[in-house]
Amino acid sequence: MDSSDEAWRLDPLARVLPAVRPRKLAKVPFVELAEGRLQGVVSSGSDIERVYVSSITAGSHGLSCSTNNNRPCGGLNGGSLCKHLQSLAEEAVQQYGLDRVARYLKVEVPEGSSLAAALSGSRDPAPAAAVFSRFLRHLAYLEAPASTAAEPEMQWFRGAGAVV
Repeated sequence: MDSSDEAWRLDPLARVLPAVRPRKLAKVPFVELAEGRLQGVVSSGSDIERVYVSSITAGSHGLSCSTNNNRPCGGLNGGSLCKHLQSLAEEAVQQYGLDRVARYLKVEVPEGSSLAAALSGSRDPAPAAAVFSRFLRHLAYLEAPASTAAEPEMQWFRGAGAVV
């Protein structure tokens, strides 16, 4: 590890990277690389009030997909990705880029192939409540009135509430 790697690890401020390409937020409103998983919230194709919390575990490629009220996805069978996981993978590539997502999940994606095609995992239920809770917290910021006052929850973030 060189000194720049060490400096980055010691820096208490999170780096926010812009999206590689614009995403379609209506289908996958929330996607993150966190807690050793690619995880996020995917809208149901059949019910506007239903969403799925989907995740792929790094390394083992354990697959998890359930509704916001913890009912398992009927499309997740064995090691094949359901449509929610496929959408999550596609949008993660849009957000972070194929190289970064593949590196995070510890999978090699052959030239000309998709991330979803390179994954071979099995059903491995993961906790969905924390992911869904973070998604709802992000939505709350969208509904907050515009203000220049400091947001206590965001004070860890560079520039949040800072007077310039």
